Amino acid sequence: MDKVRSSKVPEVTLAFWIIKIAATTLGETGGDAVSMTMHLGYAVGSVIFIAIFVVAVTAQIAARSFHPFLYWTVIVATTTVGTTMADFADRSLGIGYAGGASMLFALLIASLGMWYWSAGSVSVNSIVSPKVEMFYWGTILFSQTLGTALGDWMADSTGLGYEGGALAFGAGLALVAAAYFYTNVSHTLLFWSVFILTRPLGATVGDLLDKPIADGGFAFSRLTASAILAAFMVACILFLPQRAGRHPGEQHP
Repeated sequence: MDKVRSSKVPEVTLAFWIIKIAATTLGETGGDAVSMTMHLGYAVGSVIFIAIFVVAVTAQIAARSFHPFLYWTVIVATTTVGTTMADFADRSLGIGYAGGASMLFALLIASLGMWYWSAGSVSVNSIVSPKVEMFYWGTILFSQTLGTALGDWMADSTGLGYEGGALAFGAGLALVAAAYFYTNVSHTLLFWSVFILTRPLGATVGDLLDKPIADGGFAFSRLTASAILAAFMVACILFLPQRAGRHPGEQHP
């Protein structure tokens, strides 16, 4: 009998997506809290969060089994890095939302292409080695950063505002869900589509929470919003069922 491989990523369920949206929203408020509320700027904020991401993802790759808190710590790290890096590119470097989103989309496609070329699949069920796991986390980092740029672009440049942007991305997620249940579109493609779309949804919801009322937000303190979101995530991880996803080589009962 083949030895069962231990997956280190969670099974993709409704609980997974609830926590993912909370994590992306926390990434927006937390990233803005460091770069804007604490006046450290986007560059310094990016350096801080990149360091946190490197430590967290190293621990995740070194782990021998799925640890929910460790996994979601890495996800939050990618969302905060994505927030500050996208803001740095869009605003400090003057690339703009369209330029930043286009560049990040190209990087995301390149990451997926290299992963597929190396492993023959970009499915989350094929993560069976540290090399593939590094592709997985690199792709997630690019997707989170792209999502931030898309969220800011939708809210600031289209006239939809934060509420309109959140509704637009929510509608996009509904369409992907319909494709999942009623079409034969690749589930791997749909997974990455949802993973990307939940990031700008979180970005627009995060901005909605902490931006001034005059700008269409609810004017919550970024630190307060971040604390509430973090507490919500901890509660979800503790009380919503999660288990490691299956690998193709595992023995099914």
